[in-house]
Amino acid sequence: MTNTVLILGPSGKIGRSAATAFQHAGWKVRLFNRKTGNMTQAAKGVDVIVNGMNPPNYHDWENAIPAITKQVIAAAKTSGATVIIPGNVYNFGARPGTWSENTPQQATTRKGQIRIEMEQAYRAAGVRTIVLRAGNFIEPQSSDDVMSMLILRAIRKDRITHMGSPNVLLAYCYLPDWARAVVELAQKRNQLATFEDIPFPGHAFTTNELRATLATELGRAIKPASFPWWLMKLAAPFWELARELNEMRYLWNTEHELSGEKFARLLPDFSATDLRTVMTAGLPADIHPNQRVAGRENALIA
Repeated sequence: MTNTVLILGPSGKIGRSAATAFQHAGWKVRLFNRKTGNMTQAAKGVDVIVNGMNPPNYHDWENAIPAITKQVIAAAKTSGATVIIPGNVYNFGARPGTWSENTPQQATTRKGQIRIEMEQAYRAAGVRTIVLRAGNFIEPQSSDDVMSMLILRAIRKDRITHMGSPNVLLAYCYLPDWARAVVELAQKRNQLATFEDIPFPGHAFTTNELRATLATELGRAIKPASFPWWLMKLAAPFWELARELNEMRYLWNTEHELSGEKFARLLPDFSATDLRTVMTAGLPADIHPNQRVAGRENALIA
Protein backbone atom coordinates (compact mmCIF):
# COMPACT_ATOMS: atom_id res chain seq x y z
CA MET A 1 0.00 0.00 0.00
CA THR A 2 1.37 3.40 -0.99
CA ASN A 3 1.66 5.94 1.78
CA THR A 4 0.55 9.51 1.11
CA VAL A 5 2.19 12.66 2.45
CA LEU A 6 0.91 16.23 2.34
CA ILE A 7 3.69 18.81 2.04
CA LEU A 8 2.77 22.24 3.39
CA GLY A 9 4.75 25.09 1.85
CA PRO A 10 6.28 23.14 -1.08
CA SER A 11 7.99 26.21 -2.53
CA GLY A 12 10.13 26.72 0.58
CA LYS A 13 13.37 24.90 1.34
CA ILE A 14 11.74 22.50 3.82
CA GLY A 15 8.91 21.66 1.45
CA ARG A 16 11.19 21.26 -1.58
CA SER A 17 13.54 18.85 0.13
CA ALA A 18 10.81 16.87 1.88
CA ALA A 19 8.80 16.45 -1.32
CA THR A 20 11.84 15.14 -3.19
CA ALA A 21 12.80 12.71 -0.41
CA PHE A 22 9.30 11.27 -0.06
CA GLN A 23 8.87 10.93 -3.81
CA HIS A 24 12.18 9.09 -4.11
CA ALA A 25 11.04 6.74 -1.33
CA GLY A 26 7.94 5.79 -3.31
CA TRP A 27 5.36 7.84 -1.42
CA LYS A 28 2.46 9.59 -3.08
CA VAL A 29 3.10 13.31 -2.56
CA ARG A 30 0.48 16.04 -2.36
CA LEU A 31 1.44 19.71 -2.31
CA PHE A 32 -0.34 22.47 -0.40
CA ASN A 33 0.32 26.18 -0.24
CA ARG A 34 -1.68 29.13 1.03
CA LYS A 35 -3.41 29.51 -2.35
CA THR A 36 -4.31 25.84 -2.73
CA GLY A 37 -7.49 25.97 -0.67
CA ASN A 38 -8.67 24.31 2.50
CA MET A 39 -5.92 22.46 4.36
CA THR A 40 -8.30 20.09 6.14
CA GLN A 41 -9.83 19.10 2.83
CA ALA A 42 -6.40 18.63 1.27
CA ALA A 43 -5.33 16.39 4.17
CA LYS A 44 -8.12 13.86 3.79
CA GLY A 45 -6.68 10.43 3.18
CA VAL A 46 -3.06 11.35 3.92
CA ASP A 47 -0.85 9.47 6.36
CA VAL A 48 1.68 12.20 7.11
CA ILE A 49 1.69 16.00 7.04
CA VAL A 50 5.06 17.79 6.80
CA ASN A 51 4.69 21.36 7.98
CA GLY A 52 7.07 23.39 5.86
CA MET A 53 5.05 26.60 6.15
CA ASN A 54 6.88 29.49 7.74
CA PRO A 55 6.36 33.26 7.36
CA PRO A 56 9.31 34.69 5.37
CA ASN A 57 11.82 36.87 7.19
CA TYR A 58 10.09 36.18 10.54
CA HIS A 59 7.18 38.36 9.43
CA ASP A 60 4.35 38.55 12.01
CA TRP A 61 5.45 35.36 13.77
CA GLU A 62 3.35 36.02 16.88
CA ASN A 63 0.18 35.81 14.80
CA ALA A 64 1.16 33.67 11.82
CA ILE A 65 2.69 30.72 13.69
CA PRO A 66 -0.34 30.11 15.98
CA ALA A 67 -2.68 30.45 12.99
CA ILE A 68 -0.73 27.88 10.95
CA THR A 69 -0.51 25.58 13.97
CA LYS A 70 -4.27 25.68 14.47
CA GLN A 71 -4.86 24.79 10.83
CA VAL A 72 -2.40 21.90 10.87
CA ILE A 73 -3.84 20.45 14.07
CA ALA A 74 -7.34 20.59 12.61
CA ALA A 75 -6.17 18.87 9.43
CA ALA A 76 -4.35 16.18 11.41
CA LYS A 77 -7.34 15.48 13.62
CA THR A 78 -9.61 15.11 10.61
CA SER A 79 -7.26 12.84 8.65
CA GLY A 80 -5.58 11.01 11.53
CA ALA A 81 -2.23 11.91 9.98
CA THR A 82 1.10 12.19 11.76
CA VAL A 83 2.50 15.73 11.72
CA ILE A 84 6.24 16.26 11.19
CA ILE A 85 7.70 19.63 12.14
CA PRO A 86 11.17 21.09 11.49
CA GLY A 87 12.06 22.11 15.03
CA ASN A 88 14.83 24.62 15.69
CA VAL A 89 17.16 25.56 18.55
CA TYR A 90 15.50 28.84 19.55
CA ASN A 91 13.77 27.01 22.40
CA PHE A 92 16.99 26.55 24.40
CA GLY A 93 18.00 30.15 24.98
CA ALA A 94 21.59 31.29 25.44
CA ARG A 95 23.00 28.55 27.66
CA PRO A 96 25.83 26.82 25.74
CA GLY A 97 26.16 23.06 25.53
CA THR A 98 25.03 19.89 23.82
CA TRP A 99 21.27 20.25 23.54
CA SER A 100 18.98 17.23 23.66
CA GLU A 101 15.32 16.36 24.11
CA ASN A 102 15.93 16.62 27.87
CA THR A 103 17.51 20.10 27.81
CA PRO A 104 15.29 22.64 29.62
CA GLN A 105 13.57 24.91 27.11
CA GLN A 106 14.21 28.39 28.45
CA ALA A 107 13.95 30.69 25.45
CA THR A 108 15.40 34.16 25.84
CA THR A 109 13.69 35.64 22.78
CA ARG A 110 10.15 36.28 21.64
CA LYS A 111 10.62 33.94 18.67
CA GLY A 112 11.92 31.18 20.91
CA GLN A 113 8.88 31.46 23.16
CA ILE A 114 6.57 31.32 20.12
CA ARG A 115 8.23 28.07 19.05
CA ILE A 116 7.86 26.59 22.52
CA GLU A 117 4.17 27.47 22.58
CA MET A 118 3.73 26.02 19.09
CA GLU A 119 5.17 22.66 20.13
CA GLN A 120 3.12 22.67 23.32
CA ALA A 121 -0.02 23.18 21.22
CA TYR A 122 0.69 20.03 19.21
CA ARG A 123 1.39 18.04 22.36
CA ALA A 124 -1.79 19.27 24.04
CA ALA A 125 -3.90 18.52 20.95
CA GLY A 126 -3.03 14.84 21.13
CA VAL A 127 -2.22 14.52 17.43
CA ARG A 128 0.68 12.23 16.57
CA THR A 129 3.61 14.63 16.16
CA ILE A 130 7.31 14.33 15.38
CA VAL A 131 9.54 17.35 15.97
CA LEU A 132 12.83 16.75 14.17
CA ARG A 133 14.94 19.53 15.67
CA ALA A 134 17.93 20.88 13.78
CA GLY A 135 20.47 23.68 13.64
CA ASN A 136 21.01 26.07 10.73
CA PHE A 137 19.78 24.50 7.51
CA ILE A 138 22.16 24.17 4.58
CA GLU A 139 20.42 23.55 1.26
CA PRO A 140 22.68 22.78 -1.72
CA GLN A 141 22.92 25.66 -4.20
CA SER A 142 20.27 27.59 -2.31
CA SER A 143 19.78 31.34 -2.11
CA ASP A 144 17.57 31.48 0.97
CA ASP A 145 19.47 29.80 3.81
CA VAL A 146 21.88 31.36 6.29
CA MET A 147 24.91 29.87 4.57
CA SER A 148 24.21 31.54 1.23
CA MET A 149 22.52 34.72 2.44
CA LEU A 150 24.87 35.52 5.31
CA ILE A 151 28.00 33.44 5.77
CA LEU A 152 28.99 33.02 2.11
CA ARG A 153 27.45 36.24 0.82
CA ALA A 154 30.88 37.59 -0.21
CA ILE A 155 32.58 34.31 -1.12
CA ARG A 156 33.06 35.44 -4.75
CA LYS A 157 35.35 38.10 -3.28
CA ASP A 158 37.16 35.40 -1.29
CA ARG A 159 35.61 36.49 1.98
CA ILE A 160 33.62 34.56 4.55
CA THR A 161 31.35 36.40 6.97
CA HIS A 162 31.38 35.43 10.63
CA MET A 163 28.14 36.30 12.37
CA GLY A 164 29.70 36.12 15.83
CA SER A 165 32.91 34.72 17.27
CA PRO A 166 34.59 32.68 14.50
CA ASN A 167 35.68 30.05 17.04
CA VAL A 168 32.24 29.25 18.46
CA LEU A 169 30.91 25.78 17.67
CA LEU A 170 27.51 25.98 15.92
CA ALA A 171 24.98 23.35 14.85
CA TYR A 172 24.22 22.92 11.13
CA CYS A 173 21.86 20.64 9.28
CA TYR A 174 22.31 19.43 5.69
CA LEU A 175 18.73 19.65 4.46
CA PRO A 176 18.76 16.59 2.16
CA ASP A 177 19.89 14.51 5.18
CA TRP A 178 17.10 15.96 7.33
CA ALA A 179 14.54 15.14 4.63
CA ARG A 180 15.78 11.55 4.34
CA ALA A 181 15.51 11.20 8.11
CA VAL A 182 11.96 12.55 8.00
CA VAL A 183 10.99 9.82 5.53
CA GLU A 184 12.54 7.11 7.71
CA LEU A 185 10.76 8.40 10.81
CA ALA A 186 7.49 8.62 8.89
CA GLN A 187 7.84 4.99 7.88
CA LYS A 188 8.12 3.92 11.53
CA ARG A 189 5.66 6.50 12.90
CA ASN A 190 3.38 3.88 14.45
CA GLN A 191 6.25 2.65 16.62
CA LEU A 192 6.84 6.08 18.13
CA ALA A 193 5.25 7.95 21.03
CA THR A 194 2.34 10.29 20.33
CA PHE A 195 4.68 13.28 20.69
CA GLU A 196 8.34 12.84 19.80
CA ASP A 197 11.04 15.50 20.25
CA ILE A 198 14.04 14.23 18.28
CA PRO A 199 17.27 16.24 17.95
CA PHE A 200 18.90 15.84 14.53
CA PRO A 201 22.67 15.84 15.19
CA GLY A 202 23.75 16.98 11.73
CA HIS A 203 27.20 18.57 11.93
CA ALA A 204 28.75 21.17 14.21
CA PHE A 205 31.69 23.36 13.23
CA THR A 206 33.12 26.83 13.74
CA THR A 207 33.31 29.54 11.11
CA ASN A 208 37.09 29.30 11.18
CA GLU A 209 36.87 25.56 10.48
CA LEU A 210 34.54 26.32 7.59
CA ARG A 211 36.94 28.97 6.26
CA ALA A 212 39.88 26.55 6.35
CA THR A 213 37.91 23.88 4.48
CA LEU A 214 36.77 26.31 1.80
CA ALA A 215 40.29 27.65 1.35
CA THR A 216 41.54 24.11 0.74
CA GLU A 217 38.66 23.30 -1.57
CA LEU A 218 39.05 26.45 -3.66
CA GLY A 219 42.84 26.50 -3.56
CA ARG A 220 43.15 30.09 -2.38
CA ALA A 221 43.11 32.15 0.79
CA ILE A 222 39.70 33.07 2.21
CA LYS A 223 39.62 36.18 4.35
CA PRO A 224 37.35 36.64 7.39
CA ALA A 225 34.86 39.50 7.53
CA SER A 226 32.56 40.58 10.33
CA PHE A 227 28.82 40.87 9.76
CA PRO A 228 27.71 44.56 9.96
CA TRP A 229 25.62 44.28 13.12
CA TRP A 230 26.02 48.02 13.63
CA LEU A 231 24.05 48.54 10.42
CA MET A 232 21.34 46.12 11.55
CA LYS A 233 21.02 48.10 14.77
CA LEU A 234 20.62 51.37 12.89
CA ALA A 235 18.12 49.87 10.44
CA ALA A 236 16.03 48.00 13.02
CA PRO A 237 13.47 50.79 13.68
CA PHE A 238 12.32 50.81 10.06
CA TRP A 239 13.44 47.44 8.61
CA GLU A 240 11.64 44.38 9.97
CA LEU A 241 14.27 41.84 8.97
CA ALA A 242 17.06 43.83 10.64
CA ARG A 243 15.04 43.95 13.86
CA GLU A 244 14.38 40.21 13.76
CA LEU A 245 18.02 39.35 13.03
CA ASN A 246 19.15 41.49 15.96
CA GLU A 247 16.93 39.49 18.30
CA MET A 248 18.68 36.26 17.28
CA ARG A 249 22.23 37.63 17.37
CA TYR A 250 22.96 35.86 20.66
CA LEU A 251 22.79 32.45 18.96
CA TRP A 252 25.91 33.11 16.87
CA ASN A 253 27.91 33.53 20.07
CA THR A 254 26.35 30.62 21.97
CA GLU A 255 28.41 27.48 21.53
CA HIS A 256 26.10 24.56 20.85
CA GLU A 257 25.54 21.26 19.11
CA LEU A 258 22.68 18.78 19.07
CA SER A 259 22.87 15.41 20.76
CA GLY A 260 22.71 12.42 18.45
CA GLU A 261 21.87 9.79 21.08
CA LYS A 262 18.11 9.57 20.61
CA PHE A 263 18.39 9.88 16.83
CA ALA A 264 20.87 6.98 16.72
CA ARG A 265 18.55 4.82 18.80
CA LEU A 266 15.62 5.44 16.47
CA LEU A 267 17.53 5.33 13.16
CA PRO A 268 20.68 3.30 13.87
CA ASP A 269 21.44 2.70 10.18
CA PHE A 270 21.14 6.31 9.05
CA SER A 271 24.19 7.51 7.14
CA ALA A 272 24.83 11.27 7.12
CA THR A 273 26.50 13.15 4.29
CA ASP A 274 30.21 13.74 4.90
CA LEU A 275 31.37 16.99 6.50
CA ARG A 276 33.32 18.26 3.47
CA THR A 277 30.27 17.98 1.23
CA VAL A 278 28.13 19.76 3.80
CA MET A 279 30.64 22.58 4.23
CA THR A 280 30.99 23.15 0.49
CA ALA A 281 27.31 22.74 -0.39
CA GLY A 282 26.68 26.48 -0.25
CA LEU A 283 29.38 27.42 -2.75
CA PRO A 284 28.05 28.92 -5.98
CA ALA A 285 28.51 26.58 -8.93
CA ASP A 286 30.36 29.22 -10.93
CA ILE A 287 33.29 29.26 -8.51
CA HIS A 288 33.14 25.57 -7.66
CA PRO A 289 32.35 23.71 -10.91
CA ASN A 290 32.49 20.28 -9.26
CA GLN A 291 29.76 21.21 -6.78
CA ARG A 292 26.78 18.95 -7.36
CA VAL A 293 23.23 19.99 -6.57
CA ALA A 294 22.13 17.24 -4.20
CA GLY A 295 18.54 16.82 -3.24
CA ARG A 296 17.22 19.33 -5.76
CA GLU A 297 16.52 17.02 -8.69
CA ASN A 298 13.53 17.90 -10.79
CA ALA A 299 10.79 15.31 -10.40
CA LEU A 300 7.15 14.85 -11.25
CA ILE A 301 5.20 14.79 -8.01
CA ALA A 302 1.70 13.34 -7.96
